[in-house]
Amino acid sequence: MLLIGALCAQLVSAAPVGVKPRAVTPRGELAVDERATIDLFERSRASVVFISTREQVQDFWSRNVFSVPKGTGSGFVWDDLGHVVTNYHVIEGASEAVVKLADGRDYKASLVGASPGHDIAVLRISVAQKRPQPVPIGTSGDLKVGQKVFAIGNPFGLDWTLTNGIVSALNRSLSGDNGPAIDNLIQTDAAINPGNSGGPLLDSAGRLIGINTAIYSPSGASAGIGFAVPVDTVNKVVPQLIRYGKYLRPTIGIHVDEAWNQRLSAMLNIRGVVVLRVAPGGAAERAGMKGVILNRNGTVAAGDIIVAVEGRPVDTVNKWNARLDDYEIGDRVKLSVVRQGKVVELSLILQSGDQR
Repeated sequence: MLLIGALCAQLVSAAPVGVKPRAVTPRGELAVDERATIDLFERSRASVVFISTREQVQDFWSRNVFSVPKGTGSGFVWDDLGHVVTNYHVIEGASEAVVKLADGRDYKASLVGASPGHDIAVLRISVAQKRPQPVPIGTSGDLKVGQKVFAIGNPFGLDWTLTNGIVSALNRSLSGDNGPAIDNLIQTDAAINPGNSGGPLLDSAGRLIGINTAIYSPSGASAGIGFAVPVDTVNKVVPQLIRYGKYLRPTIGIHVDEAWNQRLSAMLNIRGVVVLRVAPGGAAERAGMKGVILNRNGTVAAGDIIVAVEGRPVDTVNKWNARLDDYEIGDRVKLSVVRQGKVVELSLILQSGDQR
């Protein structure tokens, strides 16, 4: 012990006298793009919210019902009335949801409306004072592959995280696990992870251009391929959810089904949307459209087959629905229909359909 003490004393006495922290090298001004990114985040952060959900479960033995945590996600302030927009899958199956603002305040939310087909839901919270500003609305119709985008959300519960990237592709389709495919999606390489769902995708001006909705990843984490519902769709669907509690999609009064469409397309060697039935009193019936005919010998004969909407081809039910979503109820659209081997042009006025 005496030897160790003597050695330590010797090392201390040998150390340089007056050792101080090194001087900091002046950094200089931040780069222009860095300042712009910082400003975008600081302006947008307060408009983004953290959403936590709970679900009710019943104990097998006691039959008592308990409320347990279900999941987390993101959302953003839509207007000054307390409406918050998020993904439908963030709140799907939940019995309650709590919205946390950037300043730490928590509010119990009520469900206003949802459109599973667009993966959009609207919640509402009551904020009496210091209401956060709504996210500025942009447009997605003029997006270009390669332009910068920014995502703000709560990946893995790490609240108010900013990532950036570019628009990688446009008009992507993504099949739902248990629901219909979502069409016209924006593809981005901005890092999107579980918990980012429902958060805003912003352009370089800080305007909303989409809702981050999904990732493609074998591992479950970001692999550089994320998807967002375009803001033009959001701006069309959300007002209806607020007003009606559901989305009334445009239709022409026909019955179609993706599974049957695939079977009949293969059976009849055609590419298009097979009209199964025509609803009485609808625009399709008034235009003289016909559904599938079942012959006495058990064979199936196609009636009308829709192959294009305003010159844009359709060969699946999902594409058909996506094409109609580009229009409003009351709009007149031109359909290209194959009838008995010949292409017929029909002009119909879109009517209100069922919830999507």
